[in-house]
Amino acid sequence: MAVGRGLLALVPGAQVLLNGVEWSVDSVEPQFGRFRLADSQGRVESRSIRWLINHPDARLSKRITTAPGGDRACQSASLADLTPEQLRQARVRAEHVLEATTGFREGHWSRARPGEPRPAYDPETTTVTERRVAKAAELAVMPRHEAEMLGLRFMSFRTLERLSANSGESLLMACADGRWTRRSGGHPSVTEEIREAIFAVREECRDRARITMTSRHRLMHQYISEKFEDFPAEKVPSRRTLARIWPQWFGPGGGRQRYERTAADAADADVKARLVVHRPGQVLALDSTPLPVKLRETVFGEPVTATLTLAIDLYTHSLPAFRLTPASDTSVDVAMLLRDVMLPLPMRQGWGEEMAWPYPGVPSEVIAEFAGGQAAALPFFAPETVTTDHGGPYRNHDVVEAERELGCNILPARVLRQTDKFAVERAFSAIKTMLFEHLLGFTGTDVADRGRDPERDAVLTLTQMEHVIATWIVSVWQHHVLGEYAPAWGPGESHSPNSLFAAAMQQGGWAMQIPEPELYYQCLRKHHVKIHPRRGVKILGLWYYADVLDEPRYLRPSERGGKHAGTWVVRSDRRDRRTVFFQDPVDHDTWHDLRWTGLPPAGECPAFSDKTATVLLAAIREHNLDPRTDEQLLPTLLAILGSTIPVTDWPTQQTKKDRAARSREASRAQAAARDREPAHASTEPEPWPEQVCSVDRAVDTDRRRRREAAAGAEEPVAPPLLAESLRRRQGLFLVLDRPEDDDVPSKEDRG
Repeated sequence: MAVGRGLLALVPGAQVLLNGVEWSVDSVEPQFGRFRLADSQGRVESRSIRWLINHPDARLSKRITTAPGGDRACQSASLADLTPEQLRQARVRAEHVLEATTGFREGHWSRARPGEPRPAYDPETTTVTERRVAKAAELAVMPRHEAEMLGLRFMSFRTLERLSANSGESLLMACADGRWTRRSGGHPSVTEEIREAIFAVREECRDRARITMTSRHRLMHQYISEKFEDFPAEKVPSRRTLARIWPQWFGPGGGRQRYERTAADAADADVKARLVVHRPGQVLALDSTPLPVKLRETVFGEPVTATLTLAIDLYTHSLPAFRLTPASDTSVDVAMLLRDVMLPLPMRQGWGEEMAWPYPGVPSEVIAEFAGGQAAALPFFAPETVTTDHGGPYRNHDVVEAERELGCNILPARVLRQTDKFAVERAFSAIKTMLFEHLLGFTGTDVADRGRDPERDAVLTLTQMEHVIATWIVSVWQHHVLGEYAPAWGPGESHSPNSLFAAAMQQGGWAMQIPEPELYYQCLRKHHVKIHPRRGVKILGLWYYADVLDEPRYLRPSERGGKHAGTWVVRSDRRDRRTVFFQDPVDHDTWHDLRWTGLPPAGECPAFSDKTATVLLAAIREHNLDPRTDEQLLPTLLAILGSTIPVTDWPTQQTKKDRAARSREASRAQAAARDREPAHASTEPEPWPEQVCSVDRAVDTDRRRRREAAAGAEEPVAPPLLAESLRRRQGLFLVLDRPEDDDVPSKEDRG
């Protein structure tokens, strides 16, 4: 049997080559000296072991197989699997084998050591068999502890003969103790029931809080006892066995529960951990960070903190757009940042020709014709996929709507996983070390690294800082060497963001898409409202109006259908609440500006944002000054009615028994009155109509009496004129004399 090196393991699942055809051992019956073979086409043949031994072309299959039972497939061992001490022992054994075979410890006369060859191993005077017999005798008289330490105690003549069939690294691996690299014995106690219980416990612990391995072991016991009642409890693996199995099957598990859940959800959604980006604009990463430089605000000159929002292309590592906003950024800033990515950056004052559009394939004159001016050396493109974190401005539905308007795919990063957008995190760090650390007002990484007074050192305004960052991106960042970010088609080459973008234009072309100016309005927040005659539209608590709304076509409901049928779409910019924007339904390229009705007609008031309007309306509501409709006042009216005329007092809500009880109470009250004043009490009570008339007469009599007491016996006197009252105030007011008018009676005439 030509099996080559090694032995043929005739076990179920083993693969053998018979005349070049691969067969699989289906079953083995050693008691009968036969076995059964099966091929890939389903053919089954039964052969004897004698036939296999005498087969002229029976070889081991090089394909790694998995045999049922204890014989499992595994990769072959190598010298890297040995520790330094084990490798040293294997080299000592190999030297003895080589000396018995060649007469030299290194295996060749050119590498002979001092004193070699020894007389008993001289290849000129001895044969290989004599040298092996001498080596076996030498090792037999070696001290036992030394032989055991070197693993030479049981190296006999037959062992030397068998090991000499190998050479090089194969000899070292053959001399290594097989127990060092033996296959893992597995866990025989892990049956199918135990395996099911372990996976069930892992799935249950995924949504729970983090628990110890002891608690997981108890949950496994509970699952086994309830699902498999006949399973012996003594065969359940111990906690130590479970502690070894868990990291082998599911990894070390050192992360927090919330991070483990997000990773598991990403795996369930088939989200790959690695994404290969091969063209500009394929993936755009967005992120925000506090600007580590104090700035001066332009109104009072006070030092303030700004937020830097950055967009980076993952293929070229270009920075096509950025935003600087006072305090924190908003959803509008993020939407406008995406719009800036699609627009060419215009040349600024002080920029030379070296900062103009340099990319080959598209002349700068063509870009200038479509952009309306000369463009700077900064790529612009339509993003396909946008990756953001889970911050408030990025989760806002207005930003999501703007991304859909731009045709972008939204790919949010996993919660608190910086590796999903590592490029933008590295860009922030690089910008800090390459630019921000050189500016006055730099605050450092944290409070402990801050200077003595960065607020005092702040000299740049928001506009100046924006100009500095734009100039630095075009002139420095786009030209700096990327280092490890070389493309797959140019490993080891030196590239910059500009060179990568130019190479991408040459390889796959570039679609120049310059959006229309109307893209600004499409990225704003939408409001579905109705137009009120002579008042306009109400957006977030404020009324806006323009003369165009008086046209007859706007005085009726909109013809739009769907969820917001009959309403008109108005867009607002939360950064400036003075105006909102209304698209003409006939000409979609025309947008009407609706001004706030509180603006003075002849002038402009200072700009105010959405935050200012929100604070104002909140103050009004806090002091109960906001106007309320009838629906809002209804609870107050019901409370008043409930305190005076409850529903239980309604005649229609009273039963016959209730009315009889009230009549009985009235009769008892009248009887008590007669008992108190028997002389004045009438013998028969007045019916209820007469009682009502007597009450009216009593009220009128009382009112007449009070009026007479207030007026007295004198005749009423008319009040003096306003002019006379002012003259009596000691000259504080100068009253002009009235011209004589015959139609106006004098004081004497009135007297």
